[in-house]
Amino acid sequence: MVKQDKRRQGTWSGRAVLVGVALLALFFLLPLLLLPREEEPRPTPAPPEPTATLPLMEPPVVEPARGWDGGQTLRLLKTDGTVEELTMGEYLWGVVAAEMPASFHTEALKAQAVAARTYCLYQHAGGGDKHPGADVCGDYTCCQAYLTREQAAAGWGDKAGLYADKVTQAVSGTDGLVCSYEGDPIDAVFFSSTAGRTNDAVAVWGTQVPYLTAVDSPEGEEVPGWHTEVVFSPAEFFARFRLFDPAAQFGEDPGAWITGVESDDTGMVERLTVGGVSLTGGQARSVFGLRSARFTVAATDEEVRFQVTGYGHGVGMSQYGANAMAGEGKSFQEILEWYYTGAEVTPAK
Repeated sequence: MVKQDKRRQGTWSGRAVLVGVALLALFFLLPLLLLPREEEPRPTPAPPEPTATLPLMEPPVVEPARGWDGGQTLRLLKTDGTVEELTMGEYLWGVVAAEMPASFHTEALKAQAVAARTYCLYQHAGGGDKHPGADVCGDYTCCQAYLTREQAAAGWGDKAGLYADKVTQAVSGTDGLVCSYEGDPIDAVFFSSTAGRTNDAVAVWGTQVPYLTAVDSPEGEEVPGWHTEVVFSPAEFFARFRLFDPAAQFGEDPGAWITGVESDDTGMVERLTVGGVSLTGGQARSVFGLRSARFTVAATDEEVRFQVTGYGHGVGMSQYGANAMAGEGKSFQEILEWYYTGAEVTPAK
């Protein structure tokens, strides 16, 4: 019995040694088994084959188009007597800057640019030789007003940059566009402001023009100087009118000097009689230096008083009316085709 127990003890002792060795090996090898294995590097895929060929040469550089205005030149007789050659675009910039407040809506300024371009082409098409050696002048009483960029900037003050850009946009944004009637440029006359309605050309100048007929105009009390007064002493009134017509007869009562005043429903004087002489409202406006022919007049022993509304002859496009329409969202084309009845905005020929 004793021998058997010894053998069992030896067997258990051997087993214990083997287990210990195995545990010791596992203790050292387990960390190695748990370490992450490095992946084998993957080959980089080849780039795809090109499906088109590259151009053999760079595309040519295209010069920007000069536009219609840039291709037209004219000779401007300036107020100092010199003549300068300008492109149409340069000339129109100076006209728009001079003729319309640059604070106006851009669509109104565009309408002014088209009207000015059209007026210039109409005068040129009519021929004549008003200005030997020049095509147009910078006098608004003859052709159209004109300012150089320096003159305009001086008047605009700290807004010169903004206003110069607006005028540039108005001219370039209407490049080569004109108002035409039956295919030809119109006599695109314009003026500052009126009282509710423009005038027929025939009522002002005695000539019927189909596209210069009376239309409603939306400007009003927002116009600076919309209402003005001109006052004369009886002696001043008498002397001024006798220069117009030396044959006029004036009695002793100034209250009887002016008779037969006929006005339309907007207040535009069509005819009146002064000192026995019949004249139009437009003639009276010129004689007495009134801002428009929309006036009332009253004479007493002490004074002759004119109360005037609006500014200008009242025919064609009203500038303040155009600005009011632009403020309502109308485009320059809608403005022009409203004021010039039956005319269309088209490219110049």
